Amino acid sequence: MPKVNFDSERCKGCELCISVCPKKIIKIADDKINSKGYRPAEVLEQDKCIGCRFCATICPDVVITIEK
Repeated sequence: MPKVNFDSERCKGCELCISVCPKKIIKIADDKINSKGYRPAEVLEQDKCIGCRFCATICPDVVITIEK
C-alpha cells in the first residue's frame, strides 16, 4: 500500500496537490501551521491512496514523497 509523506515544514499550502488528486484525499491542515506561517497539506485517508504520484509530480517545492 502506498504511503504519502509531506515535508510539512517546507509546504506552502499552494493546494496544487489537492487539485490533481484523483481520490480527493489531500487537504490543507486546519490545526497546523509550519515555522514559515503556512498551513501545510496533509492526507486524510492513507489507505485510499493509489500511488499515482500526481501530487508529488505537481508539487513546485518537492515536499511530497510516495513510499510503496
